[in-house]
Amino acid sequence: MDKQKLSFQAEVKQILHLVTHSLYSNKEIFLRELVSNASDACDKLRFEALDNAALYEDAPNLEVRVSYDEAAKTITIRDNGIGMSAEEAVSHLGTIAKSGTRDFLAQLEGERKKDANLIGQFGVGFYSGFIVADRITVETRRAGARPEEGVRWSSEGSGDFEVETITRAERGTDVILHLREGEEEFLSLWKLKSIIGKYSDHISLPILMRKQHWDEEKKEQVLTDEWETVNKAAALWTRPKSEVTDAQYQEFYKQISYDSDAPLAYTHNRVEGRTEYTQLLYVPAKAPFDLWNRDKRGGVKLYVKRVFIMDDAEALMPVYLRFVKGVIDSADLPLNVSRELLQESRDVKAIREGSTKRVLSMLEDVAENQKDKYAEFWTQFGAVLKEGMGEDHANQERLAKLLRFASTTADAGVSFVDYAGRMKEGQEAIYYITADTLAGAKSSPQLEIFRKKGIEVLLLTDRVDEWMLSHLYEFDGKPLQSVAKGGVDLGKLQDEAEKKQAEEAAEAFKPIVERLKTALKDRAKDVRVTTRLVDSPACIVVDEGDMSSHLARLLKQAGQGAPKGMPILEVNPAHALVKRLEAAPEGDARFDDLAQIVFDQALLAEGGQLDDPAAYVQRVNRLLTA
Repeated sequence: MDKQKLSFQAEVKQILHLVTHSLYSNKEIFLRELVSNASDACDKLRFEALDNAALYEDAPNLEVRVSYDEAAKTITIRDNGIGMSAEEAVSHLGTIAKSGTRDFLAQLEGERKKDANLIGQFGVGFYSGFIVADRITVETRRAGARPEEGVRWSSEGSGDFEVETITRAERGTDVILHLREGEEEFLSLWKLKSIIGKYSDHISLPILMRKQHWDEEKKEQVLTDEWETVNKAAALWTRPKSEVTDAQYQEFYKQISYDSDAPLAYTHNRVEGRTEYTQLLYVPAKAPFDLWNRDKRGGVKLYVKRVFIMDDAEALMPVYLRFVKGVIDSADLPLNVSRELLQESRDVKAIREGSTKRVLSMLEDVAENQKDKYAEFWTQFGAVLKEGMGEDHANQERLAKLLRFASTTADAGVSFVDYAGRMKEGQEAIYYITADTLAGAKSSPQLEIFRKKGIEVLLLTDRVDEWMLSHLYEFDGKPLQSVAKGGVDLGKLQDEAEKKQAEEAAEAFKPIVERLKTALKDRAKDVRVTTRLVDSPACIVVDEGDMSSHLARLLKQAGQGAPKGMPILEVNPAHALVKRLEAAPEGDARFDDLAQIVFDQALLAEGGQLDDPAAYVQRVNRLLTA
């Protein structure tokens, strides 16, 4: 193939512009990214060679070599991995097919980040080379291809790149960085070794550099033709915990997650028994931008006997723990395991269950011993963890203890255990209310009697809460009871005098209730006197077995149908507005207007929306001007 000049994809041009003009505070990450790419290329060769050993050609030992040339001002990262064909070079280096690229650009431009911690997260790590280079040349040949099918790719990062065919005896890839003026600090053995030690020490294949020796004539250190391994060349997760420092664990996390922040917590274990595997799992400190994408595969990498098999092995971690990052290395799975086999394997099920329990143990430890840190975790990931109540029945009890809520006594951080410890003598249920916002929940009329008696109510405002409650019915033998469902029954918390007074009020108010039922027959399923109200004239509730109004609204917002149903109107006979209803004579048109207004106000206070706001305004105006 003759030399061809091609243009970068539009998104690549934007990335190149940002890389060369915005990302400069942490320049050394270019080496981390390119060494990581070289390691991935070797992993891919190892994986493909499981079915075709001839791909190793005459070089079965996989390695990465890093070298530099002071005179030419170049740094070369060489691997003898899978390599690329001409088509792959154009596709991989000239275009980006990942949908996340636009998100990457938006984050980078919007936040004006002055480092490149995001760059690897979106699969654009190769372009980090342009942080220090004004030209990059890539020479490559795919494993199994003929020497004359080698490829040279080159670009100055300005919008175009050139591709031509070359003869290349060795399989694999050389990435040659032609350093721009002012970047000579990287033409140093000590500098490059220190970067590799910082970012790439865990890589499981050797990273080689030329040795130096003292030249007596030149009175300086010079490079020799002898190569030495400059990393430990042992996967970090395979090393004993006693040999790994906290700093190394944190750096490894940043390497595999492309996260600039240290992890919130991590766990490193070797599991032996019927199924043998090693797990190194991390909980991030902050939620990723795509946390709510349930189709996104998890962040766990699968290795088998230290051979990389796949990224994002979703079968190894339940969906509700999709934020967990890390590595699982199995000694039992077949080396040619596929995603389909993962779904069916009994060993994978055992690994999944064991890893889930380990993550929950890690969270339990943080919740018990580092309450401030757990509060941070809950702010970032709590709503996702709630999904587990319906997805993981085996661990439902453990998950329930990890849940945290707002309540009428605290805006955050209330556990079921905390709530149970504060329950009133004689209280038999855990009371809760669901709402769109914390402010809406706090101001709900349904809470009035509970506030008056000092009974704590949990305030649930996450969109997932209604779904969670369809799977969670009790905690430690105490039923969960909505204050907005059914009639209010405080049981032993209500004395006999209060019960008798309520019964008498209901009896005396029967005629007005019947009139209200007639006036609201198209809007209310029932009308009844209540003891749950103190300051409000009325409130909306639903029957015990009916769908809550809040859930019905959520379904409607999501474009889904909800069962047709009417709420129940409960009225407070002691309120002045309700007394006006009682005083209105039969046949008074104002009674119907006032009845509709009382219903509308109860609906609004509960967080609902009026079907006909204009009619509500007209009724209010008629009463105000009467």
